[in-house]
Amino acid sequence: MVDVAELVDNDFLRQFEIKVDDHLAKIEYSLQERKIFLTKLIIPEEIKDENFSKEFISAVFEQIRERNLSVVPTSPEIAKFVRSNRKYKRMLPVGVRI
Repeated sequence: MVDVAELVDNDFLRQFEIKVDDHLAKIEYSLQERKIFLTKLIIPEEIKDENFSKEFISAVFEQIRERNLSVVPTSPEIAKFVRSNRKYKRMLPVGVRI
């Protein structure tokens, strides 16, 4: 399970990170005005697990929600996650459909 306390927003590298054992999973982003573009999901083979991916993305979305930002998922994996989780569709900017 993903511990939200371990989720780090590395704003220098523009990525959310979480360390599992000695492996680093990350979601790269670009921030423009009040929108955050989630551009790339990188999960090492050693921790590839459908549940881990969902929990990691969910933790990132919760952190973004706390900052009151809109989300534009440009990564196919993250867009698929949004399609299957209706509660996060409200975080999309006006006019963006997934």
